[in-house]
Amino acid sequence: MTEPILKFDDAKQLVFGWASISITKEGEQVVDLQKDMIDPDELETAAYVFTLDYRESGEMHVGEAKGRLVESFAVTKEKLAKMGLPEDSLPQGWWVGFYIDDPVVYEKVRSGVYKMFSVQGRAVREVVK
Repeated sequence: MTEPILKFDDAKQLVFGWASISITKEGEQVVDLQKDMIDPDELETAAYVFTLDYRESGEMHVGEAKGRLVESFAVTKEKLAKMGLPEDSLPQGWWVGFYIDDPVVYEKVRSGVYKMFSVQGRAVREVVK
């Protein structure tokens, strides 16, 4: 399952969308493009590590930073409950917003050349039975 970038602010060169979704609103586990499933707790931890230690985005995982994190929200059932929202009101996942410094890269995102966020990182794969 892939999610497109959902919101653009052309005047500010901002883009927003789901970096990753673990569980859909309907309660289904998501299998990503690499055939991986990410537990909501693990995704929440990864979101915090990225926000604390990295916060920048390259172009297709290569070269110097082209974007900087401006918004990060790891959605969990517990947080939705604390906000008074039904647990199926949003997917369990990681919502992000980036300021894209480079106008050429921003236009590639805006025009659909780059259609979604791609989280770069390291993980240990575990076989799910």
